[in-house]
Parts: sequence; structure tokens; C-alpha cells
Amino acid sequence: MKKSSALKNLKTVLFFICFWMTIPVESQHKTPDGYLFTYFKGNGEDGLHLAYSEDGYKWIALKNDTSFLTPEVGKDKLMRDPCVIKGGDGLYHMVWTVSWTDKGIGYASSKDLIHWSKQEFIPVMTFEEKTRNTWAPEITYDQKSKTYMLYWASTIDGKFPETKSEEEKGYNHRIYYTTTKDFKKYSKTKLLYEPGFNVIDATIVKQGQEFTMFLKDETRNPVQKNIKIARSKNLTGPYSKASEPITGNYWAEGPTAIKIDNNWIVYFDKYTLKKYGAIKETSNGWEDISEQIIFPEGTRHGTVIKVSADEINILKKQ
Repeated sequence: MKKSSALKNLKTVLFFICFWMTIPVESQHKTPDGYLFTYFKGNGEDGLHLAYSEDGYKWIALKNDTSFLTPEVGKDKLMRDPCVIKGGDGLYHMVWTVSWTDKGIGYASSKDLIHWSKQEFIPVMTFEEKTRNTWAPEITYDQKSKTYMLYWASTIDGKFPETKSEEEKGYNHRIYYTTTKDFKKYSKTKLLYEPGFNVIDATIVKQGQEFTMFLKDETRNPVQKNIKIARSKNLTGPYSKASEPITGNYWAEGPTAIKIDNNWIVYFDKYTLKKYGAIKETSNGWEDISEQIIFPEGTRHGTVIKVSADEINILKKQ
């Protein structure tokens, strides 16, 4: 009996050894997932830049900090404020600012963040003749309804005169949106957020059962230029009154948020200081961790997403 039992145990051990040997080495020693940051440099002329990080603190430029995609659409053919998300269809979807004065945004999709579909111009604000701009577009995917919401900031001359300023060329933005399920048919553009002040650079994430919008209060006088929060039970709103500022005594724009190790981190462009900043949500409120993060020099207004280690390794080879 003892000999039979020992033989059976030996066979079991040998089976698992053989099985383990059939697994690729890279799977046996699979590294943790990482993070990708999409951004632009300069005025956005050369296109999409990517950086990766294993911990969300130290970011390293990919492809020697050269462009992964050259802009081709819009009046000025720029690729500012690139926002990338992974959709319910498994594709990466990107939108961006194509021009300082156009009435639409850029769009493209990719399976691997290297090879992109033909770039499209989505004319989201052409219905309004007095539209001055279409800036900082973003995408948020609603898993429940299988719907993508595209949203951006626009100034329409004559709208919201109570908050118009003669400074900064008189821009007076509000957040507008459209929805789509397939990036072919889009709903009629509507107003998403009117907080009672000049607002820009909205980005929305799902937190528990509600949606959280991080936004920039663009008020020049009296000066704000900070990041605030609004919340809603539905992706398309209505959103709450904006919170008090969550960023410090500096000008901040282009927020993007992600949860890392059970803490939400919001990255933003300290554009007057020409560097990036970040804050982390803690039980005691928002903690400034700007001095702990490292970004490639010249990084401008980008978005952060989680990607696999395999994807990062492929991008490293470009």
C-alpha cells in the first residue's frame, strides 16, 4: 500500500512538472500590469506621445519621446490634449484637439496603440455658427449602457454673458457632449455642465455608483485656475455644484485620474511652471504628491490608462 501511494504521488508531481514546462517562460514570470500616459509636446504639431510607468510615479517616454501618430485632420492639423481609453470592444479610442479655432475634434482607434485607423474629423459644434473653439475632448465609456460619451469645452459667442471676461480673448467655455455606440452615429450635441463659471478640461471617471467629474475653473478675475470636482449618478448628468479647489496655490489644467493601490491619483499640467503635478486622495483629503512624480520634460495635458505589461513591452520596441 505504501509503495502504491508513493508511486501515485510521484506520478502527480511529474505531471505538474511537465505541465509547468509547457507554459511559456514569459507567463511563468509575468510582470505586473503598468500604466500609460498619452500627451502632447509644444503646440501639438508632431502628434501623439506616450510614456509608461510601473508605479504611477516615475514615467518614462517611449520611442525616444518621438510621435506615435502624426495629426492629419482639422484646420491646423494639431494633436493637442490626446485622450485615449480602452472601449468595451477591446479597441483603444482616441480624441484630440485639432485646432485653436475649429468646430470639431479628431478621432482614431487602434488595437495596439501603434497602428491607428484613418483619422476622422467629428464636426460636433458645426451646428452653432458662433462657436469659437472645441478644446480638450475626452471619452468616458458607460459599461451599463454600452455607450461612449465624448465631451469637450467650447465658447459660443453671446452665451452666458454673466461670466464673460474681456481678458484672455474673451473665452467663456462650457462643457458640451455627444454620445455614440459605434463612433459612426452620434447623438445631437447638448450642454453637459454649466457651473456658473468659465469651465474647461473636464474628465469623468466612475467611482462606485456615481460618476466624478474633475474640471478646471478657468475664471481669470478673481483668479481661480484650479481643479474642482462635480458628481452625478448618471454619466450624462446632471452634475452637482463644483467643489472647493482640490489643487494648491498654482495654476493647474488638464486633469486625468486613475486608481492606484486603492488610492485615486489626479495628474495635471502645472502649465505656468512648465511641469507636471499630482494629488492623491487619502482619508484626510487630497495630498499633494507633485514632488514625488517624474514626467518626461515638456509633457503637456495628457491622460492616464492602465495597460498590460505585454503591451508596454511591445511599445518599448518601437
